[in-house]
Amino acid sequence: NVPRIKGSHNAMLSGMLAAEKVAEALAAGRANDEVTEIETSWRESDIGKDLKKVRNAKPLWSKFGTPIGIALGGLDMWCNTLFGGWSPFGTMKHGKSDAKSLEPAANFQPIDYPKPDGVLTFDRLSSVFLSNTNHEEDQPAHLHVANMELQKTSELGIYGGPSSRFCPAGVYEWVDADGNAIVGTKTDGAKFVVNFQNCVHCKTCDIKDPNQNINWVPPQGGEGPVYPNM
Repeated sequence: NVPRIKGSHNAMLSGMLAAEKVAEALAAGRANDEVTEIETSWRESDIGKDLKKVRNAKPLWSKFGTPIGIALGGLDMWCNTLFGGWSPFGTMKHGKSDAKSLEPAANFQPIDYPKPDGVLTFDRLSSVFLSNTNHEEDQPAHLHVANMELQKTSELGIYGGPSSRFCPAGVYEWVDADGNAIVGTKTDGAKFVVNFQNCVHCKTCDIKDPNQNINWVPPQGGEGPVYPNM
């Protein structure tokens, strides 16, 4: 739910619904087929009702910009709530994928973010620690870079290495020959470091990489973050 910045509840509920449908399929003796009932189940559940009301929020923001998009998005959600899912805009489509929305680094000025103060803001590794994520060091990597040369020439050379910033767990690093973080698009001696053991399985890299060159697969043994207080 983009406007409310809430999705954890839907993520957990969708997993529960999927497990129920898979269990039903196994109990019926099914095997080697697609459990299509999973999609029907979530669309008819509270997840579908929740997301249908806000389906146009992001497309409106992308098409009309933030100020006008937010105003139209508010109108759209108001109509959806009052009229049982009806919207004057119908159901809008996204103009392009998240991966295609990135532009070359040369088109922008670097942003100098303030350092975390340890009170209201925290560095990424401190937050990763709170996730209790764990992967055995010697297990096969579950983050696959299809073409390392493309990653260097394009993801770093053109886009300025966004993977080192969009990953909330600091999994990806671009470093020079001395191990220092690279800022900018310099590719000479650049090395792409993948700290897969820090991964919290958000799949941002799989979705946002401009060349769709990173593939996330389920890790060995279902390892990853553990949130005991959720």
